[in-house]
Amino acid sequence: MPLRSTATARQERLGAELRKMREAAGITARDTARLLGTDPAKVSHIEAGRLGVSEERLRRLASFYQCGDEALIDALVVMANGIGRKGWWEAYRGIVPAPILDIAELEFHGTSMRAVQITHIPGVFQTEDYTRTMFSNTVLPLPQAELEARIAHRLERSGVLYRDSAAPYEAVIHEAALRMGYGGPKIARAQLDHLVELSHLPRISVRVVPFATHAYFSSGHVHLYVCGAVPALDTVQMDSSPGPIFLHAAPHLANYRVIHQRLAAAALDESQSRDFIHAVARDL
Repeated sequence: MPLRSTATARQERLGAELRKMREAAGITARDTARLLGTDPAKVSHIEAGRLGVSEERLRRLASFYQCGDEALIDALVVMANGIGRKGWWEAYRGIVPAPILDIAELEFHGTSMRAVQITHIPGVFQTEDYTRTMFSNTVLPLPQAELEARIAHRLERSGVLYRDSAAPYEAVIHEAALRMGYGGPKIARAQLDHLVELSHLPRISVRVVPFATHAYFSSGHVHLYVCGAVPALDTVQMDSSPGPIFLHAAPHLANYRVIHQRLAAAALDESQSRDFIHAVARDL
């Protein structure tokens, strides 16, 4: 397989899981290279996601590392076999920053998703006018071509909500995000109406945390938690000024599961949340 100049987050994740497996077994990259009849540099490339791995080689490595987690191994095989297939987001490569494309790929392969937002509506729930307002007010203005591409890409991401096999999506949104009024009253009201419409879809749950609950929030709580085929392949995606951050270390995953549980416990139920959103829309 040819060496990739850059790796996507999904390719890097596959390599990272193989590295974790090797290190847990106390086996060196040199020992692995001997098994495969190659050199340690190629093992490093595999573990960095820059070099693909076949199903036969992956299963051979798992056996060598004495990994008995068959569900994890099967999930990694699915990842390895699917990595060469291009998703819709590839049409934006070279125009939209690669880490943003990685979010679309993460959502596409997720088995369920949980979002927590405080200051704005989650990306896949945004209307075109709301999205345009968000991207048109960056610190450094985007070139027109990139601006339009980012808007189109974000809107296309919402396709994960409408697929026949759509994964469950739960959003916990703070009242502050509902009242920000991005784009003015007309755009803000249309966005809230759209949010209510989406909340009626069978696999979508929208729940609001009102100011009155006095639930504690900090910037570290804003995230998208995407469940993988097995819990070990879950991922937390966070926004940052330089670009998206992806976390998948076991302690991070455990921490964000607790965060979501606590915030969900403070939120209104789905029916109450719809009524609350309607009330906020009337106030705008």
